[in-house]
Amino acid sequence: MYVLPVLDVMNGVVVRGIAGRRAEYQPIISRLTSSTQPLEIARAFRDHFGLTELYLADLDAIAGRRPAFDVYANLRADGFRLWVDAGIRHAADGDVLDFAGIEGIVAGLETLAGPTVLEELCRYLGSSRIVFSLDLKHGGLLGNRLAWQSSDPLALARQAVACGVSRLIVLDLAHVGVGGGTGTLELCRRLMTTFPAVEIIAGGGIRDRADLEQLRECGVAGVLIASALHDGRLSRTDLA
Repeated sequence: MYVLPVLDVMNGVVVRGIAGRRAEYQPIISRLTSSTQPLEIARAFRDHFGLTELYLADLDAIAGRRPAFDVYANLRADGFRLWVDAGIRHAADGDVLDFAGIEGIVAGLETLAGPTVLEELCRYLGSSRIVFSLDLKHGGLLGNRLAWQSSDPLALARQAVACGVSRLIVLDLAHVGVGGGTGTLELCRRLMTTFPAVEIIAGGGIRDRADLEQLRECGVAGVLIASALHDGRLSRTDLA
C-alpha cells in the first residue's frame, strides 16, 4: 500500500481542508515546516517521510479559475511526481494537464460534466494516466447526478469502470481534516470485491497507524493523507 501526501492549494499556499467547507480553509499550520508554500511543504514530506509522489488538489481550479501551472512546474522540477485534481469539466481540461506533464490526471466526480467526458479522457490519455475520484459528502455523491443517472456510489463506479477507469479514489469530503476516520471502509471493500482489477485509493480522515493497518488489511492500493502528517500523528516508521 502506497501513501500519497496531499497538498490542498488555494491562492498559492497550502491550506488545511476541513470537511469540504472550503470557505473556512486556512493556511496550513504544520509541525514539519513553518512555511505554507507548496514546494516547501513538499520538501518537508520528502525530508521527513521520504515521499516524492504527491496528490495536489488545486482548489482554485476546482472552483473554475485558472490552474496553478507554475506550482505544478516548480514541484516537478524539484523531482516530485504529481497527481493533480484541477477541476476537470471537459476533455480539453485533461489535455492541458497532459501538456503540463502531470503524471496522474485526476478526474473528479464533483466537476466532471458526465461519463462521456471520462470515457474520452481514458481513450485519449490512457486508463493508466487517468485517476477517477468518486467524490462523496456524508456518503452522498457530489457532482452532476443527472448526467450519470445515478445516486448510488457502487452503480456510478460501475459506469466509471465501463468508461475505462483502472484507478479509483474514494474520497468523502465530510471526513477530511476532522480526525474521525475515513468512513468509507465498507464502500472500499465492496468496490474491491466488485472490481478486483481496479486499483482503489482511500482518502479523507486517516488519523493514525491503526487506520493505515485497517486499510491495508482491507486491501486498498493507496491512501491520501494530510492532517495526520502535519500534526505528528504519523511517523516515518508508521508509514514504513
